[in-house]
Amino acid sequence: MAARKQKFPHLVGSKWTAQQETLGWRHFVVVNRQNQRELVFAELQAACDPTVRFWLNAHTLKRRSLWVPGWQTLQELQGQ
Repeated sequence: MAARKQKFPHLVGSKWTAQQETLGWRHFVVVNRQNQRELVFAELQAACDPTVRFWLNAHTLKRRSLWVPGWQTLQELQGQ
């Protein structure tokens, strides 16, 4: 039997920009992941403040109204 494909295989180390300030920041790096049954959770850390961390459902990162892959400037976000 073939191994199941891992959801979000490149999650850890990926960089994200929040469309809205989140805990005072916009740029985050995924520093950890956790699989819970069918769900995958990502722990994000603020790029400029390693003390700011939170967990979210990794599927949320696919919502472009909330998150953009990579680090984007405000001008890039507004130009979308």
